[in-house]
Amino acid sequence: MPDNLKLAINDYLPLRDVVFITLRQAILKGELEPGERLMEIRLATMLGVSRTPIREAIRKLELEGLVKMIPRRGAEVAGISEKSLRDVLEVRRSLEELAMDLAVQRMNEEQMKLLEEAQAEFVEALSTNDLIRIAQADENFHSVIYDGTGNEKLIQMLNNLRDQMYRYRLEYIKDVGKRQILKVEHERMMESLKKRDRDLAKRIAREHIDNQEITIMTNLNM
Repeated sequence: MPDNLKLAINDYLPLRDVVFITLRQAILKGELEPGERLMEIRLATMLGVSRTPIREAIRKLELEGLVKMIPRRGAEVAGISEKSLRDVLEVRRSLEELAMDLAVQRMNEEQMKLLEEAQAEFVEALSTNDLIRIAQADENFHSVIYDGTGNEKLIQMLNNLRDQMYRYRLEYIKDVGKRQILKVEHERMMESLKKRDRDLAKRIAREHIDNQEITIMTNLNM
């Protein structure tokens, strides 16, 4: 465990959320490595908080698949397994196809404009080489599409799944060559939505997830 882990600075969020964000970022950035134990007392001392927000954060991280509980050992950072990736992507593939199908039928002109703005922000993020910013911009792009479905239950399911996908998303965009592919895929998504082509939209969504699965699986087996 790193000795220099520091609490994220945020004056607007409750302490428990700040602790959660701090630990989440440390895991995603590799500062807390797979297999590393998350000892509540040590983390609480390091971050200058009580054990309660640490415990709450660990519970939330477990729900995201970033932490696993080991009997008689406690919490530790979860590794990235092929099975967990496949499980998540199988669900996401189907939900993304449904989202694109509904968005084609329901997105209005204002939402289309928001999507174009989100894509411009994504392109700008690509130039920074900041993985966290690129991942956030990618999420924002997809969020506009989700909102365009007008289906609150679907949006909720996709947002929950998005949290579980975040680690894999970062793993994918570490590959610099894949970032331009993402850019092109986003453009194809926008084109299919503007054309109101349901079959094309669903096919692009499926290919988008397939490409991620192939790349991440390859990286995991390297």
